[in-house]
Amino acid sequence: MENDDEKEDVFLLQSPLFGENGNATETAFRDLGITPLVKQLKLKPEQTNGHWCSRCQEIWFGYTLETQCPVCGKLIAERNRGWFAEQNILALNIVSSPGSGKTTLLERTLNDLKSEFEISVIEGDQETIHDAERIRSTGCKAVQINTGTGCHLEADMLARGLESLNPSANSLLFIENVGNLVCPAMFDLGERAKVAILSVTEGEDKPLKYPHMFRASELIILNKIDLLPYVKFDVEKCVEYAKEVNPRIEILQVSATTGEGMPEWYECLKKLLQTKNSSISAAITSGALSQM
Repeated sequence: MENDDEKEDVFLLQSPLFGENGNATETAFRDLGITPLVKQLKLKPEQTNGHWCSRCQEIWFGYTLETQCPVCGKLIAERNRGWFAEQNILALNIVSSPGSGKTTLLERTLNDLKSEFEISVIEGDQETIHDAERIRSTGCKAVQINTGTGCHLEADMLARGLESLNPSANSLLFIENVGNLVCPAMFDLGERAKVAILSVTEGEDKPLKYPHMFRASELIILNKIDLLPYVKFDVEKCVEYAKEVNPRIEILQVSATTGEGMPEWYECLKKLLQTKNSSISAAITSGALSQM
């Protein structure tokens, strides 16, 4: 049983958009509902929720649960990106569906690399601080962002999380997004790149079913390959589908449980840390790491 002081070390950042019961709280964005302008413009159902942004003093339309003004979101993402560049921080947005093994992969990565360079993590979940506690058990800093009914992290959430986390210059930052293969694809946080985790238990056709996510990602980490003898999963088909959606995407096969393939992932991270503007593809190619 942890004492109160230990629990305080896991900083919990609740999204200001939602209260304890998922009810909207005071925010810069006000849902205007279906307005006469919406009817006049004959907008699609998914575009009928009008929002008022007090930052840029504009009205925008989107899904009910969308909370980030597209204009302000882009500005904040660029501000985050600029700050990362100034501090020489490699920020990677880790995305996947729930249960792919994101947190397990991060735990192993942190334990294996924390002696070589400083690493910190921002955790995104709708509720609980479980993942942040797991990350803290490795000895690395973590901030937990709970999004309430929100299904993804947004640039302003990341900016507030960074204020609390205060990652060191010349370090590595993992942003573990909310488990979701849809919404996180559409929101730029200011990261260097998106890394999609796909497990062999999910099916090889995931890149075709969720093309936006795999098109937005630079790397697929195919996880849980130790289970290949026990599940029906066609690795070659998965690679084929991924390349069909995104010809430039790279694929690494790993098992975060056994450690198989993890050295190639670590080498990729080291290459990215050494070169400020290198792409993941360049890092993998330069190290002759591609497994496909």
